[in-house]
Amino acid sequence: MEMDLYNQVKRTIWNMLDIDLDHYRDEHMRRRLDTWLLRSGAQDWTKYFKRLRCDAHELSRFRDYLTINVSSFFRDLDRWKCLEELLARQLLCEARGRDGNGGGLRIWSAGCSIGAEPYSLAILLAELSPNGGHHLLATDLDRSALARSLCRGPYNAEEVQNIALPLLDVYLERGGPPFYVRDCLAHKVEFREHNLLADPFPEAVDLIICRNVAIYFTEQTQNLLYRKFHASLRAGGILFVGETELVPHFSEIGFRRIGLSFYQRV
Repeated sequence: MEMDLYNQVKRTIWNMLDIDLDHYRDEHMRRRLDTWLLRSGAQDWTKYFKRLRCDAHELSRFRDYLTINVSSFFRDLDRWKCLEELLARQLLCEARGRDGNGGGLRIWSAGCSIGAEPYSLAILLAELSPNGGHHLLATDLDRSALARSLCRGPYNAEEVQNIALPLLDVYLERGGPPFYVRDCLAHKVEFREHNLLADPFPEAVDLIICRNVAIYFTEQTQNLLYRKFHASLRAGGILFVGETELVPHFSEIGFRRIGLSFYQRV
């Protein structure tokens, strides 16, 4: 896609969907848009946008496509084992000392996609601190992904393969080949639509999980996002990012790195 056309497409998407593609890396987003137009069968963007204006279902599909949803339970398992240690050794202890009764944590899964990530965290908390009174907020811009989360699935065998078999039987139920999250786990997570680039962030959070989301944004938007995450965390709170992600200039923002994928607000 030529740059002039890309700019026109971005403006139309902003007007129709209130999604600002200026925050996304150009090369990646242009490839995604080219692929989508080819799959749609439309001859060009003018004809495709004309279709969107009279087809609400297609508009919804296109909106969801513009967000990236690749997820699974306990993705990058070794990183989740490190998180489990941080929860047991630090965050839960600090919370118990702070409130004196249940050790309740405030946790935000930002860009939660299909719900596998917050449900993974809910499993960890159920095993480590079942009576902690934790508040686990999970947000995403993709409405179809949120709908799947709220419906407790379905999740395929590949998406649940990192769940230890004893835990799988406790927290998920088999609906044939796919799996569904049991009610005992589902009610522990609050799902909400949220735009990371436009909506207010929660406050005084103990743990933020935002993995493999910022990598699609421009460097300038990444820097803004990490500063907003820092402000959202309470002192000593932890940001958990993807295994291949690095927070640029983290010390200038006010973080210290405490391990691969983990940054703590100082």
